[in-house]
Amino acid sequence: MSNVALLGALQARFEKNTNRHKGLEWTKLQAKLETNTEKLWSLNEMERTGGEPDVVVYDETSDVYIFYDCSTESPKGRRSVCYDREALESRKEHKPENNAIDMAAAMGIELLTEEQYRELQKLGNFDTKSSSWVKTPADIRKLGGAIFCDRRYDTVFVYHNGAECYYAGRGFRGSLRV
Repeated sequence: MSNVALLGALQARFEKNTNRHKGLEWTKLQAKLETNTEKLWSLNEMERTGGEPDVVVYDETSDVYIFYDCSTESPKGRRSVCYDREALESRKEHKPENNAIDMAAAMGIELLTEEQYRELQKLGNFDTKSSSWVKTPADIRKLGGAIFCDRRYDTVFVYHNGAECYYAGRGFRGSLRV
């Protein structure tokens, strides 16, 4: 998608979902985006893989806008992946094509943390049919596990699984600082 088309899509989403970023002005954000082509590329990757990125936080102190994937369900272009490269390499058969950590790094984004995921859920109902890997604490990962979240029964749940597991309905959500 061209930068002009991407900016148009981001602006339309920004204007449609003002509850996610009360008090922010599109013109200021657009000016910042237009001077950060590397960040625009990452936003395009988020968009291309179905993440529907939108601004959810603005840090006045550092003048940083933070985008999260705001698609209703875990982004379709990032599903059926295990947690990280170590998990991928540990699988003997039926390996997924990729892993969440490497995909996020290649896109220039970070996996949401559990805290960020919970903040996102305050803005709407996300992952009611899917689930999303979230950044896993090192002590859990060291023991072979990884964590993921979803929303069921109007409640956000955090679960664990072996990091090598993958499912068609589990992907990952990312964040990007601009």
